[in-house]
Amino acid sequence: MRILVLGRTGYLGRHVVAHLRGLPDTHLPEAGRSSTGAGADLRVDLAADSPDRLAKTLAEAAPDAVINCAGATGGDAVTLAEVNARGPAALCAALRQAAPRARLVHLGSAAEYGPGEPGTKVTETAATRPLGPYGATKLAGTAAVTASGLDAVVLRVGNPVGPGAPPTGLPGRVAALLREAGAATATAAATGTGTGTGTMLRLGDLSAYRDFVDVRDVARAAVLAVTAAGPLPAVLNIGGGEAVRVRDLVHMLACRAGFGGRIEEDTGTAGGSARSAAVSWQCSDITAAGEALGWRPSYTLEESLAALWAHGGAGTGDTDAPGRDATGTEGDRAP
Repeated sequence: MRILVLGRTGYLGRHVVAHLRGLPDTHLPEAGRSSTGAGADLRVDLAADSPDRLAKTLAEAAPDAVINCAGATGGDAVTLAEVNARGPAALCAALRQAAPRARLVHLGSAAEYGPGEPGTKVTETAATRPLGPYGATKLAGTAAVTASGLDAVVLRVGNPVGPGAPPTGLPGRVAALLREAGAATATAAATGTGTGTGTMLRLGDLSAYRDFVDVRDVARAAVLAVTAAGPLPAVLNIGGGEAVRVRDLVHMLACRAGFGGRIEEDTGTAGGSARSAAVSWQCSDITAAGEALGWRPSYTLEESLAALWAHGGAGTGDTDAPGRDATGTEGDRAP
């Protein structure tokens, strides 16, 4: 089976590729925005290439399936629209020309739903009311995929966490700050200038609830979707299935890091990101993914945070690195 992964160098993309490499009789053509970079054989830039050019590249790759992990979570509205909305539309047009029978698995975002109702898990049929350009452009990409007529499924990913989480998302950013604080404490102790117990971590408002899902579970869901027999629902939620107060995640990670200082919140500032500041509750109902894919999260949040901390920081090793070819989900700069 030939599976083309777009956005393979991003946070989720690298995990998806790692999972696919464990499948027998699977070939993974390499594609990137530069055909000369990262060993890529094929040049693909969804934000800029015309559908005709993309179709020629896809014809050369001859994929049986495509997993689109490419997306943008940062930048201005034009960048978000080019990558998150125009990109999937151009990809679908190209697939209709070059590989109309190929399955397309597209990584969407729970931000497409917008604010949730506290205590309620959103299903795939819930109204979509994104509040800003990020969620709106991701929703536009989903619309392009679901209306394409292709054998396609959109995985609406919650807040990914786990090994390699980049510092542009809350878990990765807090981990980076804790490492800095630990280094400062060690220096103070070594030089006799202090014990470091007065170290303070200043963050924004941490009162919001988010649905965190391990990056490895997201990758497994993508692999299950791309290899599933028969048609799939148009949209499937991929999340942890539980709402976790962001403050609790931060304290769990601080405990894991052995942080002995204070954590101070600025209630006037969003602790996560500007794109999610007005969303106080997010939680996905993941029943449909269980029924269609036999998928459930296999990692607890504690295990995800342990792996994040043990990884040693975003972009280290061969697991993941942030970049524009990352998934369009909370947690990375381009699920």
